[in-house]
Amino acid sequence: QTIFVSATPGNWELEQTQGVFTEQIIRPTGLLDPICEVRPIATQVDDLLAECHACAEKGQRVLVTTLTKKMAEDLTDYLAENGVKVRYMHSDIDTLERIEIVRDLRLGVFDVLVGINLLREGLDIPECALVAILDADKEGFLRSDRSLIQTIGRAARNAEGRVILYADKMTDSMKRALGETARRREKQEKFNLEHHITPKTIKRDVADILESLREKEGGELPTKKDESVLANDKKLRDTLAKLEKQMRKAAEDLEFEQAAKLRDEIKRLRAMSLQFSD
Repeated sequence: QTIFVSATPGNWELEQTQGVFTEQIIRPTGLLDPICEVRPIATQVDDLLAECHACAEKGQRVLVTTLTKKMAEDLTDYLAENGVKVRYMHSDIDTLERIEIVRDLRLGVFDVLVGINLLREGLDIPECALVAILDADKEGFLRSDRSLIQTIGRAARNAEGRVILYADKMTDSMKRALGETARRREKQEKFNLEHHITPKTIKRDVADILESLREKEGGELPTKKDESVLANDKKLRDTLAKLEKQMRKAAEDLEFEQAAKLRDEIKRLRAMSLQFSD
């Protein structure tokens, strides 16, 4: 027999169950699905700016999702010009930089992360107390009920988590997403009441988050040899310098395949060094 598990089953997956499936909604932490509210699009940028400042003052983080690359870039520039510590995550960013961005967001190097598709697994940020969904009423893949539910879930790791959907009309996708979020929240509230549970924000070390993200991004965990190198700053610097010298030599000798392998090894060690830097 086989048990299939999915955090976000689609229509096909549900059809294959023939109506026989088990939901796992209750969280032992007692955390509720976030409170959601809908606000008008006309004032979404200025309203978001005020919310970003308010969250930053409380030491909270904000995730903002837009529909287009241009809007994400323009919004990032606007927020930065108005005193918000903000970064933009786009599709061209590689695994190493993505890991660094998540680490810096968690550590408070900046407070707001803007992106087009922030649904990817691994974006587990307990400090995120607000998710802002711009143009939530524009039907499409990024604003389907399933995508909205996933995006809303980014704020479900924080006891004060909430979501603002900027929209001028209530689409069917929004209705389903908000209805499902409310249903889950009600179930958890009932469970908490019955078992005297007070919701508490998940506490996870930055290194734990990065390890989780690295695994999902196709990375790997350090070996004993890696740990020996990573635990000593001088040994790490010497190893990286040696590898870089070998990489340049291989490139000069037109051994591009070997140079590429050495480059990947350098990237791997640098990525792993992040979790030892705390």
